[in-house]
Amino acid sequence: MRAAVTAFVALGANLGDPQAGVTGAMECLAAIDGVRLIRRSALYRTAPIDSSGPDYINAVVELETILTASDLLAELQRIEQDAGRTRPYRNAPRSLDLDLLLFGDARIDSATLTVPHPRMLERAFVLVPLAEIAPHRVSSSQLAAVGGQPITRI
Repeated sequence: MRAAVTAFVALGANLGDPQAGVTGAMECLAAIDGVRLIRRSALYRTAPIDSSGPDYINAVVELETILTASDLLAELQRIEQDAGRTRPYRNAPRSLDLDLLLFGDARIDSATLTVPHPRMLERAFVLVPLAEIAPHRVSSSQLAAVGGQPITRI
């Protein structure tokens, strides 16, 4: 049996009922065989960045998993598809977006997956909820760097 790894996943949605989409996705994550949901952040409202449409609802969860990073990514994409996710263009509004932020201490750079997530340090909607559940993973200078991006805990 593989040793368990701690992973962090960002969740976001701005189409349909985004709050229900994000909370429902948390339940789907907890139901994956080989995954245990450890912590979930509060929900946060943010304006779209490099995108359009209504405000997003965002959160971050901490998982413990025996899955490989690739297998976990496949599960995230399955949950997105089940939620009606389409990818008509980069940063399109979405019914659900699940991003693998961190997978243990792994550094992965493949055609399908980059970990740590390449833009996580540029986004308040990732860093603020991540700092809420794993303050040791986010420095005060990283939070300060995204301090100008509006984000509201709901």
